[in-house]
Amino acid sequence: MDAPKLTAGEKAKVALYVARMCKRDLAGPDVDQSDLQRKIDRVIEGAAKRGAK
Repeated sequence: MDAPKLTAGEKAKVALYVARMCKRDLAGPDVDQSDLQRKIDRVIEGAAKRGAK
């Protein structure tokens, strides 16, 4: 499956979430990042739904 085309705003959101994940990773391996991963997944799913229309 190809990745959906992201808007500039969606790219910015994903970049922000990835940066936060990197910051949490510096805190240690035991820090939970699943909430940020769900947010990224939600942005990508929204772009896929928009692309399907």
